[in-house]
Amino acid sequence: MEIKGFTYGWDSHRGMLGTDSAKKSIETMAAMGGNWAALAFAVTQEKFSSTRFGFDYRRTDTDREIETAIKQLKESGLKVCLKPILNCEDGTWRANITFPEKEFPVYDENGRLRSYWNEWFSCYTAFICHYAEIAEYTGCEMLCIGCEMLGTEHKADMWRELIAEVRKVYHGPLVYNTNHGKEDNVSWFDALDYIGTSAYYPVEKEGGASAEEMTAAWEYHKQGLKKTAEKFGKKIIFMEIGCRSARGCAAMPWDFVHREFPRDEDEQANFYESALSAMWDEPYFAGFFWWDWETNLMPQGRISTDTGFGIHGKKAEKVLTDWYTNK
Repeated sequence: MEIKGFTYGWDSHRGMLGTDSAKKSIETMAAMGGNWAALAFAVTQEKFSSTRFGFDYRRTDTDREIETAIKQLKESGLKVCLKPILNCEDGTWRANITFPEKEFPVYDENGRLRSYWNEWFSCYTAFICHYAEIAEYTGCEMLCIGCEMLGTEHKADMWRELIAEVRKVYHGPLVYNTNHGKEDNVSWFDALDYIGTSAYYPVEKEGGASAEEMTAAWEYHKQGLKKTAEKFGKKIIFMEIGCRSARGCAAMPWDFVHREFPRDEDEQANFYESALSAMWDEPYFAGFFWWDWETNLMPQGRISTDTGFGIHGKKAEKVLTDWYTNK
């Protein structure tokens, strides 16, 4: 398997990346035996219907912080996939960013009738190309051009134009991160180097399933993944995958809302074991970027009560370390 990775930095904001404490967290993550990290960070637009967005000097990680984080990851022996993500400030899931086809009654500087889509893609292309320049300059080994943008995926021609612009700036492999079960909706995966997905596939119906039971449940999901890989002739990367350390979360691994679920390290560890067992030797599968490793390590006193996605100090950390170091 090519990519033994983890996602790092998603909880960061201005002032967090590139610090000494962040470096310690990276070194601890690298000690699990992985060889890749996806450096994920957010830029926001005001709401799902906004057509323009930009740098928020109050919160957005600065370019210097991102470059320092890349340097720290590489010094720890990890290859880097740079993963800029667009979020909505009003809390709307980015998958719901979409626009009507109606055109504005005004023209742009080139004499073309403006549209909501043209405005947004113009801004989004500039956003991705900005970070593509950083990925090229810092030697990142991969660039992710979007994450779970389901409401935009049908605009195939615009995505292809974006990809062409990015390739003028960045010369490494490109991936796009769709959502689980939606892989076939992205008709333009052929223009990329990898198929990416958020692999939050349910592998139990309630809670408390064993690792073996969860592994068996993966067989159904693997059928669709294999077909998609064969259709495009590309390997699949789980750009996101994970499960909270709470009972019942393997039935909905994407969940971050139900804080009333009882803490259960076995649930999380069994999910990790099942995904690793199911996917490790599949020839169409390139690897994992688990969700997610904290920018700064979780305080020791909090680990015993935490029900989040983090695995530091939990049973799942040992499961992953065993796979990443011994396989």
